Amino acid sequence: MPQDPDLAAVAAAAEPFLSPATTTAQQVPQAKEQHQRPRLSRMQMIATYRTMYLSRKLDDKEIQLKGQNKIFFQISGAGHEAVQVAAGIVLKAGYDWFYPYYRDRTLCLQLGMTPLEQLLAAVGAEKDPNSHGRQMPSHWGHKRLNIVSQSSPTGTQLLQAVGCAEAGYRVNLIKELKDRVQNFHADEVVYASLGDGTSSEGECWEALNTACNLKLPVLFLLEDNGYAISVPVEVQTPGGDVSRLVENFPNLLVERCDGTDVLESYAAMKRAVLYCRAGQGPALVHAKVIRPYSHSLSDDERLYRPDEERNADSERDPVKRLGTLLIDEGIINQEGLQGLKDNIDKEVNEAADQALACPQPAPDTAKLYVFSPDVDPGSQQFDTEEAVELSGKPGTMVDLINRCLHTEMTRDPRIVVFGEDVADVSRDDYLEKVKGKGGVFKVTANLQKKFGSARVFNSPLAEANIIGRAIGMATRGLKPVVEIQFFDYIWPAMHQIRNELALLRWRSGNEWKAPLVIRVPIGGYLKGGAVYHSQSGVSTFTQIPGLRVLYPSNALDANGLLRTAIRCDDPVLFLEHKHLYRQAYNKSQYPPDDFMIPFAKARTVREGTNMSIITYGALVQRSVLAAKQAEQQGISVEIVDLRSLAPYDWNAIAATVKKTNRVIVAHEDSLSFGYGAEIAARISDELFEDLDAPVRRVAALDTFVAYAPQLEQAILPQVADVTKAIQELHAY
Repeated sequence: MPQDPDLAAVAAAAEPFLSPATTTAQQVPQAKEQHQRPRLSRMQMIATYRTMYLSRKLDDKEIQLKGQNKIFFQISGAGHEAVQVAAGIVLKAGYDWFYPYYRDRTLCLQLGMTPLEQLLAAVGAEKDPNSHGRQMPSHWGHKRLNIVSQSSPTGTQLLQAVGCAEAGYRVNLIKELKDRVQNFHADEVVYASLGDGTSSEGECWEALNTACNLKLPVLFLLEDNGYAISVPVEVQTPGGDVSRLVENFPNLLVERCDGTDVLESYAAMKRAVLYCRAGQGPALVHAKVIRPYSHSLSDDERLYRPDEERNADSERDPVKRLGTLLIDEGIINQEGLQGLKDNIDKEVNEAADQALACPQPAPDTAKLYVFSPDVDPGSQQFDTEEAVELSGKPGTMVDLINRCLHTEMTRDPRIVVFGEDVADVSRDDYLEKVKGKGGVFKVTANLQKKFGSARVFNSPLAEANIIGRAIGMATRGLKPVVEIQFFDYIWPAMHQIRNELALLRWRSGNEWKAPLVIRVPIGGYLKGGAVYHSQSGVSTFTQIPGLRVLYPSNALDANGLLRTAIRCDDPVLFLEHKHLYRQAYNKSQYPPDDFMIPFAKARTVREGTNMSIITYGALVQRSVLAAKQAEQQGISVEIVDLRSLAPYDWNAIAATVKKTNRVIVAHEDSLSFGYGAEIAARISDELFEDLDAPVRRVAALDTFVAYAPQLEQAILPQVADVTKAIQELHAY
């Protein structure tokens, strides 16, 4: 068992109060039960009590501070202390990895987080190592201890924990990574905790699915206190027992314990950790705990829990139980126990005074760490576009994206590619027998054949699973380039993208990051794509801080922008228009292997003097055709392809507006609340004096894309729609 760093100090403080009959070698008697329970020494038992009582007193101090309006939120870990301290004893801080949830105060203390560090979070101090004042308290994170920054959504951390463990699994398979990554251990375990309510989340089951399928060393601790705020477990779970539902999952060890009993919890946790370290697969420990306080200070459990139920729980209070055991077994006497409590009370009060004296973050730091402070993908470092030398037979957008993936995977062995159907074949035995799929659009063709199944592989049909695992891998230093098969089905992953991926760096104050690329086929004009294969909800993603969004309109831009996205240090959504994948007009010869286009650099597709069209994606070519028709009427139209939507090239927009004084914003999104609304609003706000006419927009109807070709044509913006807008704006 790992030695508690404060064990010697605890022993010295407790020595005067130990029972004379208790020797240093004496251990706590063991109950007869099915599993042999490990023994804890006298000092280990006292140290365990110390951590548990400290955790409870920190909860109580925060509740007091909240009542005094000195902190702003409180949620407690009371009643969960015993199983958490057991987890902290058998796991290794800074060696194993931790994805706790908000009740895991005791675990974090046992791993080495200090009372002051926890109270710094409560007061929102800049020095708070959890989030530097950016998150609620009890949203744990600590770089040195390998506690990855956690968020408020319940269950999202489980898939990330699986990805974290999978990173170790893949590093062991990829020989080129042996000297390229740090802090990997052959027997490391990834801890992920959840409540009984969280087990109802689909992402919980997706996490178990992949962890069991790959035999990953993930320790799931289910802390079952019987309630998800006010909803009891039997309403959440068939039969009211989550572990009974999963006990037949292949490779999954299921342990059950009374989570208010330290020794029983320690035994269960030790067996689970040994199972994971031995490479046998994941483990789930179902610990029955209590919740003596309300869900949070925003909740009043007396509204839905009768006194008799709450009183019954109080009889199982883990702190009281362990204190009684220490006295009954002669490990410490009553005076000694009270002395220990008094010392802890003093420590907590002093830590609270220190925390309250610490300043909050300065207002001007609010925008720090939305994106990487170290790598600017809009800089000259990423601009090799000028005078690029092309060679070879012209290829389609599919061809040049595929080439970029091949060259980048050759350059950087940290890159892993996965998603639905992206591999050539899932069964390695078939690799030499079949041509291989390589994605429904063949964009990832032959990647698996060249780089192997450890780096290119298929995922389950679960979009949150793809993104959540990728976040965990990226956190460990791998570079996932994942595919969501159709933009229309990205929505199950929205939770992971919006609340986790885009936020990780900012919410942790730059302690953690997850740079990865999400490739997504998007758009309509397919004749038959219909409602669920033609969506273009770009503005939904461009308004998310922390997420970069790219949208190339031709093969060469796709190659250069994708390479920059891969070498970028931020999350990137890379949108690939399906209609443009194999168009002859946007083909290109192949650029060199270091060809890059920086973000926020628009491209002037066509020079003009009478008006400008600002556009991207499939509307670029439609605008070109409309401009050619307008030219026959003596109207000179300039066309600017944004290429990069977040960030976008405001300087290019301003330059073209000042040049022509009339502007159309054209895109495939719906007109209302579409991406063009932001561009049009900013032009009107900042360039009003340069305009000779109102800003016009050309966009799709405020409806959905239909299956019938005639309806699709009416819904999506066509060349005729752009031509009409040009004529009307010119006549204004």
